Amino acid sequence: MRAQSKNIAPQLDELVGYGKPASTPPLDDMWTAWRTVTVAADPYLDALTTEMLQGHMIVDGQPHYQTIGTMIQRIIYHYWYHIGESQAARQLLGHASLPEFVGDIQGQGPYRPESSV
Repeated sequence: MRAQSKNIAPQLDELVGYGKPASTPPLDDMWTAWRTVTVAADPYLDALTTEMLQGHMIVDGQPHYQTIGTMIQRIIYHYWYHIGESQAARQLLGHASLPEFVGDIQGQGPYRPESSV
C-alpha cells in the first residue's frame, strides 16, 4: 500500500509538530485542523480489512518496517498518552469531575470478533 503525501491541514506545518518549538496555537484553529484530519481519515480507516492491516505502507520506495495495524495501534496509544497528560494537568489545576478518557468500553465498545461485526 502506497502512503499518500497529500497534506490536508497545511496550517499545522507552521504551528505544531515533531521538532517544532513549544507553542499554544489558537484552540479554534486546532479544533478545525483536528476535524479536517479526522474526517479525511475516516474513509481510509473504514475501508481497512484484516489483510490490509497486516500489510505495509510504502515510504520512500520501501515497505515501512511496521505493519499498518501496528502503526494504527501506535497512533491510538500516542493519542491516549496525550489525553492522560492533559487530564493530569487539569487535575493539577484543581479541575473536578473529569471524564474518564476511555469511558464505558464494555458497554459501548467491547471487543467483537470480525465474524460478528
